Formats: sequence, structure tokens, C-alpha cells
Amino acid sequence: MQSITSRKAKKGFTLIELMIVVAIIGILAAIAIPKFADLIRKSNEGATKGNLGAVRSALSIYYGDMEGYYPKLATELTANGKYLSAVPKAKTPNYHGDSSAFTNASIVGDGSEGWRYDNVATDPNYGTLWVNCSHTDSKGSVWTTY
Repeated sequence: MQSITSRKAKKGFTLIELMIVVAIIGILAAIAIPKFADLIRKSNEGATKGNLGAVRSALSIYYGDMEGYYPKLATELTANGKYLSAVPKAKTPNYHGDSSAFTNASIVGDGSEGWRYDNVATDPNYGTLWVNCSHTDSKGSVWTTY
């Protein structure tokens, strides 16, 4: 006859089983965290491209309302909330902070952040808006080409 202690089933996990589970979780985390960071970067890039389209649309409406004249300063788009209630942020992940600032000039990406608006009436790109960043996005395109 067996003793009372040997008849009871032992419950719980062994140290090896726990170590295997921890190793598997570690491997999954090592794979998932970079993918998650990449998804965040891509979502910020998508937000910037969407915001760029919104500001460009506001510029087009302003141009039509003013019968062929662009604003001298891009911040005029937010006056009285007629074209934009607020300037959206340009998010250029890993390079600059999120900013809704405008650089009013025809200078190509001077290293500052936010938007670049060409307000020089004699410039061929007069009235054009770009992302003020000369770095590349996740697809390798330079931000100023948008």
C-alpha cells in the first residue's frame, strides 16, 4: 500500500517549465517592440501627410476667396477660424519634435521643424507648403518632396 503523500498529485510548475515560458515571452517581446515602434512612426507619418493635405486645402480655399492671392503669412489661415481653427502639427518622427510652427521662406529644409511656406511672391513656388524637414520618412522619401 502506498503512503498518503505519494497518492496526492503534485501540483505546480517546475523551474524548467517556468524558464521556458519566460524565454518565449522574451523572444516575443523582442520581436513585437520594434514592430510596435515602427507602427507608431508610420502612424505619425500618416498624420503629417494628412495634416499637410488639410493645410494645402485651406491655402487653396484662401487663394480662391482672395481672387488669386496667397496669404503673406501662413498663420493668416487661422484668423477667425475661417480656413483652419488651428494649425495642425507636423510630426517627423526621430528627427524633430512635433510642431505647428511655420517658416515663411523659400529656403529648402533649414533644419527647423514644422511647416515651410513659400511666401516670396517672385518665387516660382509662391504659395506652396512643405514639411520643413530634409530627412527621409520610413519609405525613404525626403519630407520636402511632399
